[in-house]
Amino acid sequence: MQEQPITITAISSISALGHHTTEVWDNYRRGKHFFEKRDLGAHEDWTAPLSPKDKKAIMELRASDPKYKNLDNTVLYALYAARKALEMAGWEAGHSFGINVGSSRGATALFEGHHKEFILNGKVSPLSSPTTTLGNISSWIAHDLGTKGPDISHSITCSTALHALLNGMAWIKSGMTDKFMVGGSEAPLSPFTLAQMKALKIYAKGNPLSVPTETYPCRAMDLEKKRNSMVLGEGAAIACLEKGIRANTLAAIHGIGYATEPLEHYVSISSEASCFQQSMEMALGHLDPKDVDVIVMHAPGTVKGDLSEYRAIQKVFGSHLPALTTNKWKIGHAFGASGMLSLELAILMLQHQEFIKVPFIEYEKEPTKIGKIMINAVGFGGNAVSIILGGV
Repeated sequence: MQEQPITITAISSISALGHHTTEVWDNYRRGKHFFEKRDLGAHEDWTAPLSPKDKKAIMELRASDPKYKNLDNTVLYALYAARKALEMAGWEAGHSFGINVGSSRGATALFEGHHKEFILNGKVSPLSSPTTTLGNISSWIAHDLGTKGPDISHSITCSTALHALLNGMAWIKSGMTDKFMVGGSEAPLSPFTLAQMKALKIYAKGNPLSVPTETYPCRAMDLEKKRNSMVLGEGAAIACLEKGIRANTLAAIHGIGYATEPLEHYVSISSEASCFQQSMEMALGHLDPKDVDVIVMHAPGTVKGDLSEYRAIQKVFGSHLPALTTNKWKIGHAFGASGMLSLELAILMLQHQEFIKVPFIEYEKEPTKIGKIMINAVGFGGNAVSIILGGV
């Protein structure tokens, strides 16, 4: 008897692209980025924040319950996306389903505020510890939705959200539950976090890199760029996993892969990204590489990061290179949430049968039919994940 597939019955997000699926897709189809200059430190830098409309929705969520007023935006973004995902999947609050929503940085802004208070006054609020732990993301979602199932939070840096998907699949396959909510949330637009990225010398400069760069500050997937162009974004994305095919199934998971490579450097992976080679090969399994029509690359916008992933794809796919794309030129790098935001883009391309190009890349051809899409994510330390989605 053939094993039932694990499918995605909902995906919801909030980011610089908006919060409604139709709005997100419309903004993907527009050839513009969603960056703006913000002063988070000594001078203005590019970031991809939520729109004023969505910030207002988060403020309303914060004000809706006295217990929520002291929560970090990382938690509130996740709560907002989780509520919508629950409704889209047709799940009922109070029922038993698992939750695994993680973050790379966690409650960054809140932690920075508490630390500043400590430096100034020598003391902090009693809530400073419980509201800044990573575990409070999934715990607050479980509280908000009233689920009786397991709730797990973790950080595996920038591949956190796709590792959550792996965890959800493992729980479902084990038979311990038949539904799991998975994803990532990140609110890293704070002075100290931005300073850390700039100290690594991977952040986009305020000045243009070349003639078209003034239009596109983040040159993610541009393999000819001469300097790093990563830009930080914020948001959350959450998917609902179930065993079997439902009337509202959006996509089936056709392959999963993961790998970790020995560190050659504190922040970078090897020149040919052996971790990505291993994760992509594992995800392909018995599939023919020709069956993959599109790859949504991790492509953070750094010189070495983009190029090493591209070389890994060349190694695995050879002359049958799928069409390549990414969303970081448009919404920046949302760290732990980025993999699930990429997965959302993949689902939308499958649904609409339309390939979303990177506007400053020359494409020899575009897929006329999209059957299967691979999504890549990797974090500091070479923790790579590759997921293959397709129809049911």
